[in-house]
Parts: sequence; structure tokens; C-alpha cells
Amino acid sequence: MTDPTISPGVRADVWLWAARFFKTRSLAKQAIDGGKVELNDATCKPAKLVYVGDTLRINRGEERLACVVSALSEKRGPASEAQKLYTETEESVAERARRKEDRRLTGGALLRPDSRPDKHARRLIQDLKKTL
Repeated sequence: MTDPTISPGVRADVWLWAARFFKTRSLAKQAIDGGKVELNDATCKPAKLVYVGDTLRINRGEERLACVVSALSEKRGPASEAQKLYTETEESVAERARRKEDRRLTGGALLRPDSRPDKHARRLIQDLKKTL
């Protein structure tokens, strides 16, 4: 981790990568460009500098996180060190737990058939796929 007095700020895409929110820096950049990341309740650009105390809202698929930047780093380290770079807000933790419970109760919104399709049903599925 870098000392906040030496480094005034870190690029948003680099910090997201170092904090292990995204596997590569280019994925972090794509998420920012796609509007999946907000910095201090405003849109963000990949080169925008992140400072200690800033608030980030990150959308990754079904997962929505809100965290406060605790430390800065330009290097990706172990997960235990990356977790020290941010603190997730209590509202975000509660909301993620609620969404997880909802998914568990609804079965992940998957409607599974009672049994495997028989020969007739398989042919109907194949015909449907051919028309699409």
C-alpha cells in the first residue's frame, strides 16, 4: 500500500483493480465506462483520481456494493491486504444480505422442470431452437 501523504490520489480503474473488485484493470475500465461505478454519487471516468474518504458505488451483475476508500494502492496484493483498502457501508452489507436471502428463497429465479424432457419434448425444443 502507498502512503496517502506521498500519493495524493490513485486512478479509479487502478484502485478498483488493486482492491480486487475486478480481475483485470481493463475490466475495471470497462465497468467504469459502462456506468457501473459511481464516485461520490457522480459518474466516474477511469482516470479520475480516488482519494481516502471517497465513496464508491459498484455494480457487478446482481451485486451492488457501496464502500468508503480507507487506503490507496497502485499495486495488487493479496486479498487480505486488498480488504484493508476499503470499508463497506452498513447499508450495503444489509442490502446484500437481503438480496442473497431473496435469491435463496426464490431458488435463484430458475423454474426447473420436474423431470428430463421426453423424446417428444426434446424434438419440440430442437424445433424451437431452429426457428430462432
